[in-house]
Amino acid sequence: MKVVIIGASFAGISAALTLRKKYSDAAIYLIEKQATVGYLPGGLNLYFNEKINSIDDATFISEEQLTDQTINLLLSAEVISLDSEQQIINYQKDDQIFALSFDKLILATGSSQWSNKIVGSHSEKVLKYKFLSDVQPAIKQLNESHTVALIGGGQIGAEAADTLLNKGIEVHLYEQMDYLLFKYFDKEMISPVQQEMEKRGVVFHFNETVEKISDTEQTLIVETQKSRLPVDRAIYAMNVRPDLSYLDEQIKIHTDQTIYVDEFLQTSQKNIFAAGDCIQIPYSLSDESFYIPLVNNAVRTGAVVAQNLIEPTTKFIGSVRTIGTKLVDYYVASAGLTEAEGFFHDQLIEVAYAQQVSSLFSGEQDIFGKIIFEKNSHRILGAQLVSKTNILEKINTLALGIQTGQTIEMFYQKDFLYHPYFSSVMDITNQLAYNALWSDDNEN
Repeated sequence: MKVVIIGASFAGISAALTLRKKYSDAAIYLIEKQATVGYLPGGLNLYFNEKINSIDDATFISEEQLTDQTINLLLSAEVISLDSEQQIINYQKDDQIFALSFDKLILATGSSQWSNKIVGSHSEKVLKYKFLSDVQPAIKQLNESHTVALIGGGQIGAEAADTLLNKGIEVHLYEQMDYLLFKYFDKEMISPVQQEMEKRGVVFHFNETVEKISDTEQTLIVETQKSRLPVDRAIYAMNVRPDLSYLDEQIKIHTDQTIYVDEFLQTSQKNIFAAGDCIQIPYSLSDESFYIPLVNNAVRTGAVVAQNLIEPTTKFIGSVRTIGTKLVDYYVASAGLTEAEGFFHDQLIEVAYAQQVSSLFSGEQDIFGKIIFEKNSHRILGAQLVSKTNILEKINTLALGIQTGQTIEMFYQKDFLYHPYFSSVMDITNQLAYNALWSDDNEN
């Protein structure tokens, strides 16, 4: 069996490694248009925060590790066309065109950062983070910058703001919504983090959409409908988009230009599958699917594709959109539905809060938590945690409860580790469900 994988980022590599475990005799070809493999998109933050010594260390796998698994790695090779009926792809490498046939094809070309809505966004002074080839020149430009505009207030923009603050750079963050990280947090939960960032010098431009960027000899001019600001550099921190120009007309796509796949991640064409940032992800809390370009989704879809390559055996269970990060002194984590999104849920929702110290005697900080659940069924829909102590792993427990459809009655009885020095009498994850049940019963 000859398997060709287009794209050697998280989804493609996950698929390749899983395939090698499952099919020891398969011929696996992994095609990547970048010159390197395994770069971590958050590498710029790791480097500037001195977590790594060189930007080249920001990798999760090496070429050698892949070739040791007898995976044929083709780098600096860009797929330019696909004939899905003849089962042939054409790719360009070193100014030459090559054809490659396949028995099975996995589309894992991921995503890229681009925008046709912002005039001037293709300037070399508008920096991007996703690929190593973008980051290497960005490091030099940021080291020479005093004022930087961040376009986008999601996880990418928030983390970049934190990193640039640590470098003493003046930060202006533009976000068309009215608060930070709106996809993952309700306003009151992220407010302490936002206030601390503002206190440390971040200038927020909420309810502003960047419309134009003008590249002058000395500066960039960032223009919105409300303001016009000169800065040294800008960072494009908005959502990524799939890059699928090579597809033929036989591959069905959605209106947002993502590839249509069934529950087994097969496309509209036999023997062709898709994974990662080029597909929509089923949302575990509804019958709908959305574009959710997260690394954890890419890795899981890559593995599931490998499971289904010969016959459909494993449905992809979807995502509850689990994230976590550290901003200024706060660890923040979220999974599932926010209260703001509850207006679109087909059942009435309720929320409950909890606040407790992370441990009784070790001098740790308070944890602030919020849980969202269905009013009638008590099924858990979402959770958010904010603390100055590291609570990131706790969101995984809550995410599992959400994904498996647990109720607050089930969840407050969840077994948990207790130790007087390392924990509280009741874990915050249990406490949230306990408070939800108590407040609901009390109201009734």
